Amino acid sequence: MLYESLVVFAIAFFAGLAFYGATQGRLPGNTRLVFQLYLFLVLGAYFIACWSRGGRTLPMQTWKLRLVRDGGLSVGIVRAALRYVLAWPSLLFFGVGVFWAFFDRDRQFLHDRLAGTRIVATGDAGVRDR
Repeated sequence: MLYESLVVFAIAFFAGLAFYGATQGRLPGNTRLVFQLYLFLVLGAYFIACWSRGGRTLPMQTWKLRLVRDGGLSVGIVRAALRYVLAWPSLLFFGVGVFWAFFDRDRQFLHDRLAGTRIVATGDAGVRDR
């Protein structure tokens, strides 16, 4: 999660910089709410694209992890979006959804349990040259 947070910080930083430039540095009233929604959507696009295309973000590739649904099938866009939306309350409420994994029989996060997804170790080295 630490490695993932570095990637998320970089994405949010550059997306925020673009927004800041587009608004000429002014964030009055409702513009702050629009900015927060914008960041939510930008980060959502990153996670949903990574999870639905290959089941992995860059940190997940490094740690040889993959997001799958039941039966080891790939995660589609709808399920990836559901997982993304459910992960926010899971993290924002003092990480209760993450700590859930300590008590879950399959060691799943709460948002994975609710979205019908799971993180599995692949043990492969990713894409290899032939």
